Amino acid sequence: MGKVTGFLEIDRQVAKYEPASDRIRHFKEFTIPLEDAEVVKQAARCMDCGIPYCHGPQGCPIHNQIPDWNDLVYNNNWEEAIRNLHSTNNFPEFTGRICPAPCEEACTLNLEDVPVAIKTIEQALADKAYEMGYVRPYPPSEKTGKRVAVIGSGPAGMAAAQQLGRAGHDVHVFEREAKIGGLMRYGIPDFKMEKHFIDRRVEQMEGEGVTFHTGVNVGVDKTVADLKAQFDAVIYCGGSERPRDAGIPGDDLEGVHPAMNYLVQQNKRVGKEQSIDSVAWPSEPVVAGGKHVVVVGGGDTASDCIGTAFRQGAVKVTQLDIRPEPPEKEDKLTVWPFWATKMRTSSSQAEGAEREFQIATLEFVGEDGRLTHVKCCEVDEKRQPVAGTEFFIRADLAFIAIGFAGPLEHTGVVAELGDALAMDTDRRGGRSVHANDRDYRTSVDDLYVAGDARRGQSLVVWAIREGRQAARAVDEALMGSSVLPR
Repeated sequence: MGKVTGFLEIDRQVAKYEPASDRIRHFKEFTIPLEDAEVVKQAARCMDCGIPYCHGPQGCPIHNQIPDWNDLVYNNNWEEAIRNLHSTNNFPEFTGRICPAPCEEACTLNLEDVPVAIKTIEQALADKAYEMGYVRPYPPSEKTGKRVAVIGSGPAGMAAAQQLGRAGHDVHVFEREAKIGGLMRYGIPDFKMEKHFIDRRVEQMEGEGVTFHTGVNVGVDKTVADLKAQFDAVIYCGGSERPRDAGIPGDDLEGVHPAMNYLVQQNKRVGKEQSIDSVAWPSEPVVAGGKHVVVVGGGDTASDCIGTAFRQGAVKVTQLDIRPEPPEKEDKLTVWPFWATKMRTSSSQAEGAEREFQIATLEFVGEDGRLTHVKCCEVDEKRQPVAGTEFFIRADLAFIAIGFAGPLEHTGVVAELGDALAMDTDRRGGRSVHANDRDYRTSVDDLYVAGDARRGQSLVVWAIREGRQAARAVDEALMGSSVLPR
């Protein structure tokens, strides 16, 4: 461990934000990084616990060796800390920015509400890696002669491709959109993660021998059967992008949109793409400037809609959450080291959103086919409407952000394979491709699946884990053994 008494002597500090009044005027990142000396001090707070839950299954799906690289940072051994971090995480600059940090929830110091600033340290290490020239191509010393196709270039697809490329396979990634990154590029706003980080990783991976094919919608432009004929193995990492059906009357009114339509469009505008057309999403312009906006849903996607709407100049943004208002502080003895349900305010919500809890969205109301109001009511503890509590909220735009129900089934890979591809259905009706988390094999020969397409909507860090594990499974199947880590 670093400083034995560090957690007693040093206060927790995390990266600060630009003032909301400044940051809503642009779409760039607004986090103000800590100085290196302060990062070292924060690393010194790590207790090197006997059982470090931070990198166990409760805290970090990819098992980052957090106490180890905290100690290395404390001793100013940045290069070794960077190497250690990359040994478990292909893209720490992604997770350091957009992961909600369950590792900090699992930190022993979180019992006192002052966990080690793990996410801040991770982002500092990831950025330092670029400064020190660590993020460069690491091509394999020899090729295996095997060819692998990866469908989808989100974090699962990118992680699988990089691991297999470094193992010596000839890897080709097929992406439907014009640029690499999947919903990490098109679904996450630039103010949370600027996309040049993805571009730099693509450049590194190309230097390692990975070939990227954009504008190719597998299952439409090119069939899975074609890929299977050309490659020794195919990994499907198409994500979970089918919006969950809210079943709210009036959702066909002009001005009512699935949240991802809105985010994809704006991300393409920021990325200066020539067209905002997409296979998955309609292309009518959706802009919140000068409008009253209602966001239905309480998760990260809803928060991203809020931040985007404020940056476009929305007059007012109201967020509706059917769940009861959570407590300000959790009962540590009943939930730690697991993720706790408690009041959390995102940077976007802090920019001025009005949050309504325990509210159901009953209907979208409009005139002449255009949204004008959202009809709501209070609900009881069973989420049933309470009679006599109905009210209306003015709305020019409404975004439905209640999650995703699985991969697209009307087009693409799932549609092409049909009944040959076994699917699982969860208790909410969401569907995913059937495969276990050991060999990642689907019911179709030589077709593997990883990421949200297999496990359902989840975090970027889980996608990276699945991509890495699927890569090992494929390498083992092709070569008989593998040195790639799980």
